[in-house]
Amino acid sequence: MAPSFLGLVAMRYLILLCLFLACASTHASESGQSRAEAAGRSLVGQPAPRMVVKTIDGQTIDLGALYGKKAVYLKFWATWCVPCREQMPHFERTYEQAGPDMAAIAIDVGFDDSVEEVRKVQKQLGLGMPIVFDDGSLGEAFHLRVTPQHVVIGRDGRIAYVGHMADEKLDAALAQARRPSTANVASAIAPKDEPHYDVGDRVPAFDLHTLDGKFLPAFEAARPTVLLFLSPWCESYLAKSRPAIAQSCRSARERADVLARDSHARWLGIASGLWASHDELADYQREHHIDIPLALDDSGALFRRFRVMHVPTLIVLDAQGKVIRRTEEVDAALPPSAAVTRR
Repeated sequence: MAPSFLGLVAMRYLILLCLFLACASTHASESGQSRAEAAGRSLVGQPAPRMVVKTIDGQTIDLGALYGKKAVYLKFWATWCVPCREQMPHFERTYEQAGPDMAAIAIDVGFDDSVEEVRKVQKQLGLGMPIVFDDGSLGEAFHLRVTPQHVVIGRDGRIAYVGHMADEKLDAALAQARRPSTANVASAIAPKDEPHYDVGDRVPAFDLHTLDGKFLPAFEAARPTVLLFLSPWCESYLAKSRPAIAQSCRSARERADVLARDSHARWLGIASGLWASHDELADYQREHHIDIPLALDDSGALFRRFRVMHVPTLIVLDAQGKVIRRTEEVDAALPPSAAVTRR
């Protein structure tokens, strides 16, 4: 029997849908690869940082002690990241075939993640490689910009490759890194100490470069300032894998715009640079008609400085720059004197 007209239309629709999804996936991969390569441009060829890490199972790994003895392959990932899971078979296979000349270590980025979720995925996928749950220090040292992000360190102790896709370029970098090197082993460098600010600490004055080109002080003498740490993709990308977090991000955005109309506190938005660019943050601002000033923390320095590993997070600074409150609830960030009508 010949297919009906409606059947042909439905079949054509499905074909177009599949083509669209395939193109979208390819674009995301290309975008991720270009972002990772850009992030790694200043790292490739440089001595790898000397860091000691601990796995979720309690094993201590001294990365600096490995340099010069074997290649090191670090894969930054997250449990909510779709391409991370898609690439896990490649990573597990690489780990199993590593041998004595390469160490393969999984680094969960820790951003909107938990050790509990990592253990679930570890069990589901049967992952055997050591897994580290990052507090942001590894992401800082290796210029994390996307997930997954692959970092390959050669036997000479120098960073050889930074990328996003599990493809022939990564395989070639891994093979090259495992080869014996006649070059002197590079002296591992210690990461820079960075100040961190918790409740009760006074923050030195600094400016935020907002999307509209202005440089706004992080706090001012007239009133308290609420710093809203956010991610422009939280509401959409996490809608299925982490619906509670996605809803929290949406509620924070909507509530912040209402509360920012009150004069008792000043509001500034700080967006994570993980999987976000200036243009993407600007699109997010336009799409949701966000009125509060937004700044992109493309290097992640402000997220690290305030130890923010979850969005939304709100930090309240008083007029002198003292951290007086930290919360994940927007209304709880209000200074006691603020009398804002709750809707």
